[in-house]
Amino acid sequence: MSGHQTKGDKPDCRDSQPLQLAHQAQLDKRQTILRASISKLEQQIQETETQLQEVTSKLRSPEKASQTVRDHIHLLHAYNEIRDIGQGLLGLIAEARGARHIDIQNEFGVTTED
Repeated sequence: MSGHQTKGDKPDCRDSQPLQLAHQAQLDKRQTILRASISKLEQQIQETETQLQEVTSKLRSPEKASQTVRDHIHLLHAYNEIRDIGQGLLGLIAEARGARHIDIQNEFGVTTED
């Protein structure tokens, strides 16, 4: 055998062309599916970013959070002062009547948790 190819040894280009077309069609189909998937994911990202912006806009800023904490502390101090005054008045009533403090609290509907 010499190193020359005969016509029967060579692959026929016409035989591989349908395979190449089928392969290209599969690649095109996959590419279309991937593009649709990417489009859908981009839309989901946009929707999620919009939701994030909406939620973030509803949140209070750190400055407002600090003010809220200060307001609550102020209200707790005011509550404690009022409660102490109320307990003092109940004590004066109990002393004036010669009754126990707990009995006066029960009479006025004040519990130990109040």
